Amino acid sequence: MARGVILSTPCLTASTSSLLASFSKTPPKSFKLSLSSHLLHHHQPCTLPLTCCFSVSSSEAQCSIDLSKYREAFSRRMAMAGLKPHHRIALGVSGGPDSMALCVLTAGWKTAGANAVNTDSGGFIDGLLAIIVDHGLRAENKEEANIVCCRVSKMGIRCEIANCDWSSGKPKQGQLQEAARDMRYQSFQKVCAENQIGILLVAHHADDQAELFILRLSRNSGVLGLAGMPFTSQIFPTHAHSYDKVQANHGILLVRPLLEFSKEDMYKICHGVSEDWVEDPTNQSPLFTRNRIRMALSDLSSTTFKSELRRMISVCRITRTYIDQVCYSLMSRALLVKNHGYAVIDLMNLCPSKIEDLCLAKFLLVVIQFISQRQKQIRGSALKLLMEYIRTFPSKNSLTAAGCYLCPDPGSRGSRILVCCSVDCNAPIKLEFFESCSHGGKEHGATIELGKIIEAKKSYANNVVPDASDVHFLDVNPEFVLIEAKRLNIISESTYKSILALQKEETDRFRSKSEVIANSGSTNEAESFSTSVKSLRQRQFCYFMDRFILTWKLDDKFDGDSLSDIVDYGVDLGGENWNFCFTSCVIGPNKVLEVRHMVESDWLYLAELSKYPHCKNLPPTQITEKASGCLQYASASAKRALPMLKSIPVAARRSLPVLVNQQGQLASIPCVNFKHCPCLMVDVEFKPKIPLGGGHSSFI
Repeated sequence: MARGVILSTPCLTASTSSLLASFSKTPPKSFKLSLSSHLLHHHQPCTLPLTCCFSVSSSEAQCSIDLSKYREAFSRRMAMAGLKPHHRIALGVSGGPDSMALCVLTAGWKTAGANAVNTDSGGFIDGLLAIIVDHGLRAENKEEANIVCCRVSKMGIRCEIANCDWSSGKPKQGQLQEAARDMRYQSFQKVCAENQIGILLVAHHADDQAELFILRLSRNSGVLGLAGMPFTSQIFPTHAHSYDKVQANHGILLVRPLLEFSKEDMYKICHGVSEDWVEDPTNQSPLFTRNRIRMALSDLSSTTFKSELRRMISVCRITRTYIDQVCYSLMSRALLVKNHGYAVIDLMNLCPSKIEDLCLAKFLLVVIQFISQRQKQIRGSALKLLMEYIRTFPSKNSLTAAGCYLCPDPGSRGSRILVCCSVDCNAPIKLEFFESCSHGGKEHGATIELGKIIEAKKSYANNVVPDASDVHFLDVNPEFVLIEAKRLNIISESTYKSILALQKEETDRFRSKSEVIANSGSTNEAESFSTSVKSLRQRQFCYFMDRFILTWKLDDKFDGDSLSDIVDYGVDLGGENWNFCFTSCVIGPNKVLEVRHMVESDWLYLAELSKYPHCKNLPPTQITEKASGCLQYASASAKRALPMLKSIPVAARRSLPVLVNQQGQLASIPCVNFKHCPCLMVDVEFKPKIPLGGGHSSFI
């Protein structure tokens, strides 16, 4: 079988020749390298130059490859994900053999069978979009993206190229792959949102899972991490673009339908339809951890090793599924989330002393990540402290860990634990501003469709209960997972030694690198918060600490009906002083408000304001004849808000958003419906960016 690596450059430079020589050492086994002056011999209309990146094409004189088994397996996986051909789907495409194989199988699945979809007037398959990300990290990226776009378009798949914006500067070498991945998924989510698409397919396969297993093993991950990438999961945008999208935020359903396929299968699928692909030379660089692991695994190509490693990963995935199910059961019986942004854990219902360590740790991780909206893993001493704290009954002390403050719920005698966001008054406030826009209901329809798919998948997953005999490593220290796998005959002695050698090599590299970073005094950059602008304009929306959505406006056209909710508090609805409110009250003529956390002086101010006109500590500038109407209203609003405020534990109040004027005077505490002026209309909603549990995910 012939094959070709085709470079369109007129001549080979010394560096290109060297890179080609390096690449030729590890070609796909069924290929043979040759040079040609043509870029794409299958697609004549696209004749763009390609530099450095290698374009690989299938030869016309090749053996016939039967793709029916691949198509059947792909259709089966798509059905397991709850997907049907009529669903609107996006594909993450790089142009490599993996993503090109994904394009081939998805296009065939969409257009074959009784549920096949049509093509539009341009010859493109309905409801299918390929997203190609131009990372802009190499000079050749733009040309490569255009070439891939041409190839994928020839399959009848509409394409969109997303350009990365490195506004804060391009990443350094050691952070390159991770930063590129984060930027890539941000681009995927943005394009999907713009096109009202809720499903994204990516081309991760079994060999990728094996690489990730070795990588996480070398970082001392337990069974939760060793389970690898989920088959389906929800991912959520880190940045909000409009209020409408936040309101309909189901995120995107990320599906990996090729996890049962090998890398060799990817090449076979491309050859089966004579499809070209590109090979990124950076994938051959030993500077990157994944590349080193990939090359090391390629030297361990025995069938026994591969099958046993996959079995090991499969066992971890079954155990992960069991732990997830236990965790969700614990949440349903022992966790209460309040719409003021905190949660209560019922220790009597939880019975933490009777729960396996891994299941309890996962439960704590889910709760802490949800309340803090920090998605970093909790490890080491922090996790140990949390485990000890939750198992102390009755609870008597408080604990601050991983961005959360935990303490006994007042009045519970230690039988319940309050979990709220820890607020450091000296730390910057994370604010994100966005506008309201409308998509004429299209996005709403896509959201309903996605919601149905996720619910169907959850229903399927809930019925797949792992047998107790298949659940392993629950009480095994991460250091001894491999030993336990060997004892259970999941892996053989030879496979155990091979994995152990790979683990040791990468662990040593990781420790050496960590020591260099520590000695150089380098630290990771702090999370970037938007602190330069805290002012919130009228009708603008703000995400406050990734937890509350806030907006406000002024309305001078109020009447008795708008004041009816406080009429029981003795407010005089007559008189001319109400005209003062809109132009001269606490909001001020600039009509600008700022957002901050609630502080103790805020509820003390409410208590004093509720005593008006007998209060003694209000600023003299507020107590004027003209301001009396506004103060009457504010006093009544304070009286109404105080009982609600008292129902919120003091620890939880500190994470609530408040609006103040430019002089720092309190204008509104929207979570308890307090506002200083009847003209001020404030809306607030507790809507964390990442939902409880991180959204849906399935490892089966």
